[in-house]
Amino acid sequence: MRTLRVVLPAVVILAWLTLAAVGGPFFGRISEVATNDQAGYLPRSAEATQVNELRDEFLGEATGRPAIVVVERDGGLTDADLAWTEDLAGRLADLDGVDEVSPPIPSEDGDAAELVASTSGEVDETVAAMRQAADVDRPDGLGVWVTGPAGFIGDLVEAFAGIDGFLLLVAFSAVFLILLVVYRSPLLPVVVLATALIALTGSIIAVWLLAKIGAIDINSQVQGILFILVIGAATDYSLLYIARYREALRDHESKWDATWLALRRSIAPIVASGGTVMAGLLCMLLSELNSNRALGPVAAVGIVFALAATLTLLPAVMLAIGRAAFWPQRPKFGDPQPDLTSPDAKGFWPAVARLVSRHARAVWVISTAALLVAGLGVLVLDADGVPQSDVVLGESEARDGQEVIGDHFPAGAGNPALIVGAEADLTALADAALEVDGVSAVVAVSQNSPTGTMPAGTDAPPFPIPTLAPLEPTVVDGQVMLQATLEGAPDSDVAEQAVTDLRDAVRAVDPDALVGGYTATMLDSDAASIHDRTVIIPLVLAVILVILMLLLRSILAPVLLVTSVIVSFAAALGVASVVFAVAGSPGADPAVPLYGFVFLVALGIDYNIFLMTRVREESARLGTRPGILRGLTVTGGVITSAGIVLAATFAALAVIPVLFLVQIAFIVAFGVLLDTLVVRSLVIPALSYDIGPAIWWPSKLWRDERAGRGDESRRLGAQDRA
Repeated sequence: MRTLRVVLPAVVILAWLTLAAVGGPFFGRISEVATNDQAGYLPRSAEATQVNELRDEFLGEATGRPAIVVVERDGGLTDADLAWTEDLAGRLADLDGVDEVSPPIPSEDGDAAELVASTSGEVDETVAAMRQAADVDRPDGLGVWVTGPAGFIGDLVEAFAGIDGFLLLVAFSAVFLILLVVYRSPLLPVVVLATALIALTGSIIAVWLLAKIGAIDINSQVQGILFILVIGAATDYSLLYIARYREALRDHESKWDATWLALRRSIAPIVASGGTVMAGLLCMLLSELNSNRALGPVAAVGIVFALAATLTLLPAVMLAIGRAAFWPQRPKFGDPQPDLTSPDAKGFWPAVARLVSRHARAVWVISTAALLVAGLGVLVLDADGVPQSDVVLGESEARDGQEVIGDHFPAGAGNPALIVGAEADLTALADAALEVDGVSAVVAVSQNSPTGTMPAGTDAPPFPIPTLAPLEPTVVDGQVMLQATLEGAPDSDVAEQAVTDLRDAVRAVDPDALVGGYTATMLDSDAASIHDRTVIIPLVLAVILVILMLLLRSILAPVLLVTSVIVSFAAALGVASVVFAVAGSPGADPAVPLYGFVFLVALGIDYNIFLMTRVREESARLGTRPGILRGLTVTGGVITSAGIVLAATFAALAVIPVLFLVQIAFIVAFGVLLDTLVVRSLVIPALSYDIGPAIWWPSKLWRDERAGRGDESRRLGAQDRA
C-alpha cells in the first residue's frame, strides 16, 4: 500500500508532464488549422454559400478573396503616379497568392485609381506581401491602401497575432497575482497555474488533431475563447479542490487519507460543474453558423482536459508536496474547523450570513430589484450586426482604404454582389437588378472577355472594354452569373438593404435565382446568428435545469437557480449595453448576446452548484436554514476567489483588438462578478433561507425535515463537528 501511495501519484505526474512536453510546440501551430474567412462561417445551405461554391465554375481558378489596391493624390494623379500604378500591377501579379490583377481603373475626378486583384492561399500572407510591394519606390505624396475583403482578412489576422503569446501572458499574470493575494503562499499559485497550463496544452493537441482531420472547424475567435475558458475553468476547479484539501488536512494526519477525502467531497460538484458547462456549450452544435457550431466541441474538449487535470494531476502534486504547499500558513492536524456560523464569528462572510439570517426577504427582494433595473439597459442594445470595417479596433489599413474608395468610386466597386440565374433570363435579370436602388452597374461574367465581364441588360451603362466578337456570357449548366456593383460600401447597411432588394427583384424574374458575394455573406451570417439565439438559448436553459434537478434531487431549487442566472445575465447585458452605447460602439454582432448568455449561464451556474451542493451536504446534518448559513460562510471565500479569477481571465480577451472579443470580455467578466458577488452571495442564500426546507421539494431531505425526521441526522452532525 505504501508503494502504491508513492508510485501512483508519480505515474500520474509523469504522464501529464510527458503530454506537456509533446504538446508545447502545438501552441504556435493551432493557427495552421484556423480560418478567419467569414464565408467559411456559413452553413452550406446558406444562399451566399451556394453562390460562393459556384464561383470557381464561372470565374475559373482565380476565385479567391478580392483585394483592392487604391491610390490617391489630392489635386489629381500625375502621369508618374499612373505609370507607377501600372508597374505595381505587374509586381503584384508576380506575387505568390495573387492570381490576377486588373489594369488601373481611374476615378472620374482623376484623384484616384484602383487595382482589383484576386488572391488565393493564405490570404493574410498575400495581403502582407502586397502591402510591402506597394511601398517600393512609391512617389512622394501618393497614398496607397490595400483593402477589400482580402485586406480586411489581413487586418483581422494581424489583430489576432498576439493570441498565442500576449493573451496567455496577460491572463496568467492576472491569475497569478489574484492567487497570490488569495492564498498568501508563493507555491500554491504556481501549482494551480501549472495545472491549468498543462490542461490547456492537452486540449490544444486534441483540437489541433480534430481540426487537422476535418472533424471540426476552428477560427482565431474560437481559439482565443478556448485559451481563456480552459485557464479559467481549471483554476476554478483547482480552488474548490484545494479548499477541500485544506479542510481534510486538519482532520487527517495522513496526506493520502486527506487526498481521498478531498476528492470524495469535491468530485461531485466539480464534475457536475464541468458537465453543466459542456452540456450548455454543446448546444452550440445546433447553430447554423459554422463558427458557433465549432465552439461547442472545442470548448467541450477544453473542459474535459480541465476536469481531468484538476482531478488527477492536481491531487497528485498536492499529495507529493503536502502541507508545505500552503506555506507559510500550513494547516495542522487536529486544528478545529473554524465555526463561521457562531454569533461571535469574525470576518466578512460570517457578517453576510448574519445579514441573510436576520433580513432574508429584504436582502433578496432588494438585490433582485436592483438586477432587474440594471437589465433595462438591454433596451438600448443594438445587436443586429456591425460593418466589417468596425470589427478590428484601432488602426486598419483596409478600413481607411475603403473610405478612400467611397470618396472616388461607387463604394462597392471591386466587390460586387453575385447573381446566378437562368441563361434564358439573362437580360431580364440584369434589367431587374439595375432597377434596384443602390445598384450602379451590372455586368455578366464572360471568360472570353479581356476583363472577364461584358455589359448586361438593355439599359446597362457603357462599359469601356475592348470589343471581342462575339462576346458570350459564361454558361454553366444553363445558368449565368452577373456582377452587380453596389453604390454603398460592401459592409454598410445601405449595401445590405440593396442585396435584400436585389434578391426580391431577381426572384421575381427567376424564382431559383441566387444572390451572393461579400455583402450577402454578412447578411446571411447575421440572419443565422439571430436564428441561433432563438433556438439555442431556450435549449441551454432546459439542459442545465435537468442537470441541476438530477444533482440536487429537487425541482424548486434548480428552477430558482436557473431563474437567478437569467436575471443576472439580463443585468450584465443591460449594463454592458449602456457602456457600449456611451463608448460610441457601432453596435454588436448578433452572436454577442448568444455567447454572453452561454458563458454566463454555463459558468455562472457553476458557483450556484458549488454553493448548493455544500448547502445540501450541511443541511442534511444541521437542518436547512443553519445549513444555508454554514454553506455560505465556508464557500464564500473560495467561490468569490474563483469568480474574480474567471472574470480576470475573460477580461484578458480585451487585449485582442477585435470588437467581438472586447465586448464578450466585458459582458462575461462583469457578469461573473455580478453573479459571484450579488446572486451567489446574497440572492440565492437569502431566497433559500426565506423559503426554508421547501427549497428541497420534493426530495427526501424536504420530506424528512417536514416530518421532523431530521433531528437525528443533525445530532450526529453536531457530534461529527465536535
